[in-house]
Amino acid sequence: MTTFHIQQFGCRATQADGAALERQLLDRGCTSTVDLPSANIVVLNTCTVTAAADAQAREAIRKIHAQNPTARLVVTGCYAQRAPEELAALPGVNWVVGNSHKPQIPALVDALATTQLPETSNNFYPAAALVSGASIPSHSLAVAGLAPPAVPHLANILTGDIFNHPEFLSAPIQGGESHHTRPILKIQDGCNNRCSFCVIPFVRGKSHSLPADSVIREIQKLTVAETFPSVSRSLEQALLPVTANLLQQPSQAREIVLSGINLGTYGRDLSPRIAFSDLIRRILDETPVERLRISSIEPLDVTQDLIELFAGTQRIAHHFHMPLQSASDRILAAMHRWYRSEHYARRVDLIHDRVPNAAIGADVITGFPGETESDHTATLAFIERHPFTYLHVFSYSPRPGTKAASLPDQVPAPTIKRRARALRALAEQKSSAFRQSQINRTLRVLTLHRAEHADTHTTPALSSNYLRVQVPGIFPANLWRDVVVTSEEGNYLIGEPASTRSASSVNSLLSVPSV
Repeated sequence: MTTFHIQQFGCRATQADGAALERQLLDRGCTSTVDLPSANIVVLNTCTVTAAADAQAREAIRKIHAQNPTARLVVTGCYAQRAPEELAALPGVNWVVGNSHKPQIPALVDALATTQLPETSNNFYPAAALVSGASIPSHSLAVAGLAPPAVPHLANILTGDIFNHPEFLSAPIQGGESHHTRPILKIQDGCNNRCSFCVIPFVRGKSHSLPADSVIREIQKLTVAETFPSVSRSLEQALLPVTANLLQQPSQAREIVLSGINLGTYGRDLSPRIAFSDLIRRILDETPVERLRISSIEPLDVTQDLIELFAGTQRIAHHFHMPLQSASDRILAAMHRWYRSEHYARRVDLIHDRVPNAAIGADVITGFPGETESDHTATLAFIERHPFTYLHVFSYSPRPGTKAASLPDQVPAPTIKRRARALRALAEQKSSAFRQSQINRTLRVLTLHRAEHADTHTTPALSSNYLRVQVPGIFPANLWRDVVVTSEEGNYLIGEPASTRSASSVNSLLSVPSV
């Protein structure tokens, strides 16, 4: 029996690819294991968005090889697409498979399970030999190692032009070793933009979408209970504090996250075309999903129509994540971003006006080539005066093949680190201020998985506006709780059950002596 282990890095789109691979391998009769040393085959799914992501992947390969030297190691993902030879030279790697041929990995795993591979090889393997449902003859794999190796170790490489391989690989990310309470469904992949700092279009290809009917079917499957029937919320409230240790997580998804590389371009490649906002309307009309969350979306795709859609229902999480990257118009132009700070500010102001308690998050890159202290100060000032609730701060690192990598005036590393510290400090101030603004509000939160060895009698939960809340009591994941926020503790809010707070208020009123 073939046992496999998939180790994931990178964004939700990469993780969705890994979930699809896991589903296909399980369908072929393979067995998934969280125990790395016991796996026959290890698939490492990589990211390459930064130099740090590349280094993390290389370190993972070294650790995997040390822990399980007999495992067949297949390295795939964005790093594998960008620099396959670089990964193929690392000890322990048997195959490097780019995103262009990631759908062929299940057939490759079939072959690896039954074939003795040579110790070294320096050949690119013919992609035509890997067809859906087919296995690779043992003699074909042996032939792949006949040529003299160019270096002491070089794995087999399977990759090609990503722009000629539009296959859509996706499955919901749910459960498993990552304990996802909220399934993540990738509905779009690739990107047609050409930001000067970004390598992702060259390793993901052009924008392509999961057909709308397929999106609806996937969400319908996720929202139908299989092993735990729906019960009323009042019954949940009454029973679960007593019986939580006897119950498992309800199997139907209550919140689903839609993700993509450039999510706002969803549907533009389909025939007939469908707007992203119209897809959301179909999901709300045709599925019973209780809460839908949208992952990162480009600012120019955050239209007034989309904002009004969010404002008009509680079934869409009040959470917007819009990459900013810089608030200096000069730097935005050099980055080849399609908006300027004024355009971005209009979106933020409209969101804050129509959905006043919404989470508003952004990605920010510091240290882009040519960024001056004045540019950095402009970004800080912009963030300070707008209602951001959190930031993801990235230190710029040149990506091979991008225009920005060859620009003059590269910013020194110490300067980048100092600017990143300033941005993160400001981000924490904004996050804390937002958490403080929620005290005494009633929030509907979804319980999440508790840490395996948690020593507190609380359960983590997530609000519509992307706040982490600790709820008193031990509950299964994937349950709704209504809580009144009482205080802030670190990066969390503390929530008291709304029913308890209401009862306390009534008792307080009843105990007031008459005059």
